[in-house]
Amino acid sequence: MTHPGPGVMPGLEPLTAADPVDGAAASGATASPGAVPAGRTPGAGHPAVPAVLGGAVLQPQLDAFLAAHEDELIAFRRDLHAHPELGYAEHRTTAKIAERLRAAGLDPMILPKGTGLFCDIGPADGTTVALRADIDALPLQDEKDGVPYRSTVPGVAHACGHDVHTAMVLGAGLFLAQQAEAGLLPGRVRLLFQPAEETPGGALDVMAAGGIAGVDRAFALHCDPRIEVGELGLRTGPITAACDKVYVKVTGPGGHTARPHLTADLVYALAKIVTELPSALSRRVDPRSSLSLVWGRVSAGSVANAIPDDGIAEGTVRCLDDEAWHRAPEMMKALLQSVAAAYDVEASLEYVRGVPPTVNEAASVQMFRDAAAQVMDEEGVVPTPQSLGGEDFGWYLESIPGALARLGVRTPGSPGEYDLHRGDFDVDERCIAVGLRVLSATALTALWEGGRPGDTESIEGAALA
Repeated sequence: MTHPGPGVMPGLEPLTAADPVDGAAASGATASPGAVPAGRTPGAGHPAVPAVLGGAVLQPQLDAFLAAHEDELIAFRRDLHAHPELGYAEHRTTAKIAERLRAAGLDPMILPKGTGLFCDIGPADGTTVALRADIDALPLQDEKDGVPYRSTVPGVAHACGHDVHTAMVLGAGLFLAQQAEAGLLPGRVRLLFQPAEETPGGALDVMAAGGIAGVDRAFALHCDPRIEVGELGLRTGPITAACDKVYVKVTGPGGHTARPHLTADLVYALAKIVTELPSALSRRVDPRSSLSLVWGRVSAGSVANAIPDDGIAEGTVRCLDDEAWHRAPEMMKALLQSVAAAYDVEASLEYVRGVPPTVNEAASVQMFRDAAAQVMDEEGVVPTPQSLGGEDFGWYLESIPGALARLGVRTPGSPGEYDLHRGDFDVDERCIAVGLRVLSATALTALWEGGRPGDTESIEGAALA
């Protein structure tokens, strides 16, 4: 069951009518109760009502659009899946997206490095909302059997759903462009097709090129194979973690293992660094920040009876709290020096920023929720857990409010466990239509929330506030 949508503008509630909505007729769908037929001839006491979006009117218009374009979008996704490209090498992908946008009369702007783009839709004199998709693939072998869209590029696969994200945002953009052409878009929507999310760094390139200049809010969907098609996972506050890399190098004079007291026992010192730093770091911040340091590689020495003169440890720092994330490098440097000094070795730290935590703004999450209520089953919105995985959408949310939601891509009732970043990753392609509906409705919800500067009168027939 869908709702006519919260926040209907006062005095603009949908009129009761038995007439079918034009879009519903085109798709074979039945108009929802209370839908206002597009372009209806005025009757007694009723003014003419344009084909506006919102409430019971939005659903049949999306139905009509998908009836005409869903197959095309699935084919587009399959083409990208068969021809994946790694971060900053997405030249074919970028060209395909730009070509389709130009065919719709839009003017995409390619980013300076030649991959990735952004594209504006609608008037510039109102609120601007961004919809973001990431377009790069992973350095993994596609292990799926029996699908015609299996990767044709050895060692490269869309194992994180970025091809799906791209198809959804492209489809939402084409739908919203139709509404803008009809004069029904109350602001501007900016489509962000971002390169190099997995690298990461693509979000910073979008920002450097002015991709979020003038944007009031940003939204994104990410595939989640743990939840079923038709479900949308929402969470306010941190939803993904910061993820940074750390490289520690320890040096000393070296010596014989028979006489550790005459030198600096570098391996023992390195072991103390590896064991003490994670616990000490976690005691310097609020436990709710979930700041964690986990080592992935430790190396020192080559023989059993010689104390080496250098050793290394490499790992990742993850964190859900923005303040703790900003403090982490200096805290870790001070702790490292303290432990190293106790064992008379020298230690250096290379701290490489990855991505900040993705912190969803409450108002933006509510916009997702309100939009989903109009285009999804009422039980489709589900809570989603925090993840300590990194997502560079967090860079945008450092500057502007917004939210990332998780889109179910798992076939209902399918057995087994599924996850991202696996060679056998795939989706139930019905998720593309669901994502398009949610993104389109969310953009419209956010635009109406922002209003139009200078508007003193309500917009006749506009059902979505």
